[in-house]
Amino acid sequence: MRAGYAIRDQTRAHFITATVVDWVDIFSRQIYRDCILDSLTYCVQNKGMIVYGYVIMTNHIHLIIQSEKGELSNLLRDFKKFTATKILEHLQNCRESRREWILERLALATLTHSRNKNYQVWKYGNHPEEIYSSKFLWSKLDYIHLNPVRAGFVSRASHYIYSSASNYMNGKGIFEHVTLADNPVSNMPMHKRIRDKYY
Repeated sequence: MRAGYAIRDQTRAHFITATVVDWVDIFSRQIYRDCILDSLTYCVQNKGMIVYGYVIMTNHIHLIIQSEKGELSNLLRDFKKFTATKILEHLQNCRESRREWILERLALATLTHSRNKNYQVWKYGNHPEEIYSSKFLWSKLDYIHLNPVRAGFVSRASHYIYSSASNYMNGKGIFEHVTLADNPVSNMPMHKRIRDKYY
């Protein structure tokens, strides 16, 4: 990981990207997207994670998260380890037409690292960026929420249920544990331009 992308202040909110190895489209299936949501729910309820924003794309996720305990690196490590274990369990035990191909890609990823013996789900590193201002926070929230629009999945950000866009627009979403960013991170209201154009 480059020196510019490291979690230096474990107490601050960060924009995080977690990418599946070889850009495998694991999250094109609901069962694997639900693994992410279940793990986020557990982390919020039991490990002090605060989620300000998220999106689950087909082969990566973006998060804006904070640790109440000031242990963001440990929290991310545990989150990625748990989700990797659950994803592998589903791959090996559920009906999955692409199982052999996906497992082959995840196995190949271990050849360049000694850390994983059999399979590697996530690329190493999280490309963390500290949320240092309300303007930067909203630029990252906009980026997260517009990912599915840019990908052509939906015409409006709030129509994509596997993101926090609907939480901000409608006050509720498929993942109920989003802490809306105007409290406590920022008092800035949602940009009217973004609301009108994308929500």
